[in-house]
Amino acid sequence: MKNGVRVALASLTLVAGLAGCQAKYEDAARVTAATQNAESAATRAEAAAHRVEQAASRAEAAAQRAEAATAKIETHGRRN
Repeated sequence: MKNGVRVALASLTLVAGLAGCQAKYEDAARVTAATQNAESAATRAEAAAHRVEQAASRAEAAAQRAEAATAKIETHGRRN
């Protein structure tokens, strides 16, 4: 084999190896970004669930106040 062919094959092998490494690091970066996005989405979902729980508690308290007011009116009658 001539030296030029050997150098070309060695260069091609080196370029292929570097391309493989670059793809590996790009894949790792994509996985890291996807993981961070998933964690962020989970945090937002947890905060939204907490707000829903708070709203449900407020609605339940309002319903209890309405029931108490209704019971009071039924017991004492309306005063004019």
